[in-house]
Amino acid sequence: MATILKSAQREFKEEPNKIDNFRLCSDVSINKKGINSQNLFFDLRQLNPGQYNCPYHFHRFGEELFMIISGSATLRTPEGLETVENGDLIFFETGETGAHQLYNHMKEPCVYLDIRTFIGFDVCEYPDSNKINLMQSKSDEIFDKNSQLNYFDGEENIQDKWKQIENITSD
Repeated sequence: MATILKSAQREFKEEPNKIDNFRLCSDVSINKKGINSQNLFFDLRQLNPGQYNCPYHFHRFGEELFMIISGSATLRTPEGLETVENGDLIFFETGETGAHQLYNHMKEPCVYLDIRTFIGFDVCEYPDSNKINLMQSKSDEIFDKNSQLNYFDGEENIQDKWKQIENITSD
């Protein structure tokens, strides 16, 4: 069945838990229509003047595609800053070269379609703040990348752990 999202029925609302400078709005009419896409993930976003869409980031496993529907914004990528505007398509590949962030430098809202791949999980990195986000379908876990551990850190006393287990099972 086809679901039509009429432009006159769009209702942009600020996403919850946002902070100043990151007050991105999403079209809630998508949820109201009951769209339950299984393989295609998308949102219609409104970026108001003076706002950033999200922290500067890249995805290890997810690709993204933005289409600017109306307005204009400044796009930050590893190559620098560039203005994007109505009708522009922007593809972000996986990895550091696909890092991105939008800022609305204009006096009117910028509306864009955000389409992305998501195959059950993703790892998102934030170069400005050294965070890493383990993204699952229903939750995120965010860590400080500076506290990265080696594979065997904390495993030095494995014999003691086994002795504890042996004592428990022999009781």
